[in-house]
Amino acid sequence: MMTENRLKIGSALLLLVLGIGGAGAIIALRPQVITQTPKADVPEVSVIQVEPQTITLSVHSQGIVTPRNEIDLVPEVAGKVIYLHADFVAGGFFKRDELLVTIDPRDYDVAIAEVQAQIAEAKRLVAMEEAQADQAHNEWKALGDGEPSALAMREPQLAEARAKLKSAEANLALAKVKRSRCELRAPFTGRLQSKIIGLGQFIQPGDKIARIFSTDVAEVRLPLSTAQLNFLDLPLGATRKGPSVSLSAQFAGTLHTWEGRIVRTEGSLDESTGVLYAVAEVQEPYRQKNNRPPLLANLFVQADIAGKAVDNIFALPLLAMNASQEVLLVDNQQKLHIRRVEVLRNEDDRILVKAGLNAGDQLVTSGVDVPVEGMTVKIAEGKTGENSPAAR
Repeated sequence: MMTENRLKIGSALLLLVLGIGGAGAIIALRPQVITQTPKADVPEVSVIQVEPQTITLSVHSQGIVTPRNEIDLVPEVAGKVIYLHADFVAGGFFKRDELLVTIDPRDYDVAIAEVQAQIAEAKRLVAMEEAQADQAHNEWKALGDGEPSALAMREPQLAEARAKLKSAEANLALAKVKRSRCELRAPFTGRLQSKIIGLGQFIQPGDKIARIFSTDVAEVRLPLSTAQLNFLDLPLGATRKGPSVSLSAQFAGTLHTWEGRIVRTEGSLDESTGVLYAVAEVQEPYRQKNNRPPLLANLFVQADIAGKAVDNIFALPLLAMNASQEVLLVDNQQKLHIRRVEVLRNEDDRILVKAGLNAGDQLVTSGVDVPVEGMTVKIAEGKTGENSPAAR
């Protein structure tokens, strides 16, 4: 029994010694690990060489086309409509001084005849009073003594007769004016927007019979912020022509353009929005050219206004600057530098910088995700531009 126990203990000790020895051999024979410092990859960047330019700024706005003149056609006399212009329909065209509407003039012709009779009677009375006044003077010279009275010389009677003649002549002029108002003529070349009357209808003074507008000039009110005014040479408070403006709109599936000019600005800022309205004019908006449609009233248009020319401006691609208005530059030693710039304005396809860059600076456009001041970079071959592709 004791012998079995000794055998078990011996076997356990032997296994323990063998295990320790095997572990030591594994540790002694393990391969050596060589520790190396990883090499940092030098980022490859694309750059452009920037140069200052003289850039003509433009300002974008939008508005609705309106005619320069738009009025209600209103009669000044009563009567029945006996004539309408052939194009007296919605959309009809007419020229200046063309006869649009005629009111029955017979009542007014009768009134003229009656006043002419009154004038004839007044002239007869004047002649009679003048003759009686001459007779009174002659009789006073022959028989009178002292200074005659005005009544004796029939001066008041003569003055009354002459006044009645002038009144009758004035009535004749008024009757002729009323007669002329039976014909309503176009005050300008234009178009009929809507009509309210028909042939044979009786109308009264002050009735609206049609709405008409001119077609010689179209106007567009363009809202401008106070910041946009810095880029424009507008006639603020002056009677002079302003910059040119290009209007564009989609019409029948095609983009069309019309050329105009700023002619004035309105007298004050809009109290609700704080913008200033500049008014653009387009001459002959209904003249069709190169299959271009007329510039119709109430058409919504986009406007690009020619602005000032500014020197020493750098035009940069949109991705060349971050939100903090910083750009990345590469020097001659291939070192990266972070520089803050002063932006003139942001546009849809470029950034205009007025300070912070020098002619010939190499501007990074891509290749650096996390820039560090002074880090080494590598300019990619074939990716160096002579100037900004956004410049125009």
